[in-house]
Amino acid sequence: MLDSLPKDKSQKVIPNGYEEKVWKVTASDAAKNCKNYIRDIVDNLVLEPNPEKSLIALSIGDPTVYGNLSPPTETVQAVLEIVAEGKYNGYGPTVGTDDARKAVAKYLSFDGVEYNYKDVILCSGCSSSLDLCITALADPNKGHNIVIPKPGFTIYKTLAESIGVEVRNYNLIPEYDWIVDLAHLEAQIDNNTAAIVINNPSNPCGSVYSEDHLKDILDIAYKYKVPIIADEIYERLVFSETRFVSIAAVNSRVPVLVCGGLAKRFLVPGWRMGWILFNDPIGAFDSEIKKGLICLSQKTIGSNSIVQGALPTILELTPQKFYDDLNDTLYKNAKSAYDIISQINGLTPYMPAGTMYMMIKIEIQCFPQFQTGLDFMQRLMEEESVFCLPGECFGITGFMRIVITVPSEMLSEACERMSGFCKRYYQ
Repeated sequence: MLDSLPKDKSQKVIPNGYEEKVWKVTASDAAKNCKNYIRDIVDNLVLEPNPEKSLIALSIGDPTVYGNLSPPTETVQAVLEIVAEGKYNGYGPTVGTDDARKAVAKYLSFDGVEYNYKDVILCSGCSSSLDLCITALADPNKGHNIVIPKPGFTIYKTLAESIGVEVRNYNLIPEYDWIVDLAHLEAQIDNNTAAIVINNPSNPCGSVYSEDHLKDILDIAYKYKVPIIADEIYERLVFSETRFVSIAAVNSRVPVLVCGGLAKRFLVPGWRMGWILFNDPIGAFDSEIKKGLICLSQKTIGSNSIVQGALPTILELTPQKFYDDLNDTLYKNAKSAYDIISQINGLTPYMPAGTMYMMIKIEIQCFPQFQTGLDFMQRLMEEESVFCLPGECFGITGFMRIVITVPSEMLSEACERMSGFCKRYYQ
């Protein structure tokens, strides 16, 4: 047997009866269908900043990038103590520990809503929460579709299409603070609609829906017997005199899966702690969906155990002053940017009511040198080293989104650069 092997190790041994073939491994449909729509657009732009000006990135929805916003001291200390204790280094229940789930249930029980800890599933960030909810509700083998906001965060489309579920868009109306176009929403729903995604407060719009508007949305959902997936990752991250109302607090007969997490309000997106809460007044989820979500949570074998251990302290002891100061800082940044951009010919800013973003309309007809908003954004980067995300990243043309989490002086500088840029090209 050994004598039959080639002495030259570079020679290949081919078993008798087999022909040598090129070894090609093909990707699954799920892998091929998984598309990051923001990267798909941004990667095709020529983004070379002006070397004579420092780059100001108003594109990234990570509030930690510039170091000017920090999580509360109590949050950091809680995690340090849990690490030192060493009691949470192992696996826990895939849905989360009872103590952590009780803390989340208590934290989100307000405005008349009362959650039981058994209504909570902990996940690896809010994106994981959304993934599990879409997967549990929408079945491509049944021809299901989901309806999502336009403009809206593209993760919904990425998650649905990766498993073969059709995505339909319903319009938001910029002139009316980005409320849902109810007639258009209703027109997207059919017998195969598995879920309506509601993002409130909104990324990228910064809008915050009133209780009456949420009721109108729920009336449509009830009419067609379609459950809601509520993305509330920005819950209570709203500005002065604006009240956040969870869709769960609106009296209805519509089953809702509420998704959220620590990422935004606590300024720790990298900690990957999200949650799903069942708000189901009629028991529509009891037979299959709750069990299905528990089974799906087993795919990741639970969320971050260290952060779970710290959750009761984080959610109980973070002072209200931290929340108020963060909201106030974001409001001041938004107002400053809005005041400057409002004076720029060719741009129309929409003052947000919350979150970390502002949408700006580009009156592209006033800039004949540019055919599209993408052209406008690319040249802004080349000449002024200011990078914003074009509206195409959120499914809408002729707009751009800026983040308002950057240091105030940097944000003002970026807006002034936009002003100079527009003065050169406005006609």
